[in-house]
Amino acid sequence: MTHPVDNQNERISAVVIEAEQMNKTIAKGAATALPLNTILDGDCIERMASMPSNSIDMIFADPPYNLQLKGQLHRPDNSMVDAVDDEWDQFSSFGVYDHFTRAWLKEARRILKPNGALWVIGSYHNIFRVGSALQDEGFWILNDVVWRKSNPMPNFRGKRFTNAHETLIWAAKSQERKYTFNYDAMKALNDDLQMRSDWLFPICTGGERLKDETGQKLHPTQKPEALLARIILASSKPGDVVLDPFFGTGTTGAVARRLGRHYVGIERDEAYIEAAEQRIAAVVPLTGESLQMAGGKRAEQRVPFASLVEAGLIEPGTQLTDAGRRHVAHVRADGTVSVSGEAASIHRVGAKVQGVAACNGWTFWHVDTGGQLRPIDELRRLVRERMALRQEAG
Repeated sequence: MTHPVDNQNERISAVVIEAEQMNKTIAKGAATALPLNTILDGDCIERMASMPSNSIDMIFADPPYNLQLKGQLHRPDNSMVDAVDDEWDQFSSFGVYDHFTRAWLKEARRILKPNGALWVIGSYHNIFRVGSALQDEGFWILNDVVWRKSNPMPNFRGKRFTNAHETLIWAAKSQERKYTFNYDAMKALNDDLQMRSDWLFPICTGGERLKDETGQKLHPTQKPEALLARIILASSKPGDVVLDPFFGTGTTGAVARRLGRHYVGIERDEAYIEAAEQRIAAVVPLTGESLQMAGGKRAEQRVPFASLVEAGLIEPGTQLTDAGRRHVAHVRADGTVSVSGEAASIHRVGAKVQGVAACNGWTFWHVDTGGQLRPIDELRRLVRERMALRQEAG
């Protein structure tokens, strides 16, 4: 008699082998275009294997939690709790679950762009195993974020603490890779304070919770849209592609569409797919100014003063002065400026002539154009605009 563990392992192994064959086909140039704003029906490993490498900007994954529930759960009044006992959350052993986790994470990392990022959510049942596996696959953990539930389900048996949170892992493709983090947008969202790694949201209830024809919740672990909105706003840009390999009833797709991102969903349950399609079709996307992200100095591309000289916006030998014309510095060909024969950066020289510890040379120094003083910071903005145009063209 074949053991259930062996059956699950064999099925997962077969999917992994098929995925590897698809990867070889893609490597030969036979990959299909990325199916934007689409829900793909099927196994997440197989479907990801059919996607081009380095094609996804952000992945949000809400994989099976492997809750290991034994029997039915009842409230003190003996009514039954609608717990997560679906077939998709049942694995015959930790080993089988680990095998599955490593397989989908491997494909997820392959299809992520070099500067892409992965978010995974889980409970104490699975998140530590997932965290270990994603590190083994080469991901670099940036933060763990605690979603603290304002209205958690009680612990009906009274034998443990109320489980009032879930854990999110945010990871870059590798330690060396850059990633998107909209720091200023998150700070603005948090009343101009740095966004912390503990987030308070209620669980999905009321009108947001999708119900079936009997009035029961359609999906047992539907996530609140506010949680997905913060994740997407934090680590993606309008026009980016967001993948959810465990799409469920489409929270990720609905929020991505509203926020001007493209989505790709993978789901194998037909009822979930139908509900997700209807839900997303009803979303009205934001446009124009509503989609602009809060920006700041961190978001701006670094431009050294020498770039202004190289671009011909300021010639070597040009005199710079402060707004009151009290101090004069001379521009050198190497991008330094000099006063009384001493040369250094625009910042150090500005600080020296004022007798202060630090100075923002971009706002302190001005250039005279036709009798009008113009801050050199205006010239830096021109360089940034040119760089942005080149990036769009390339």
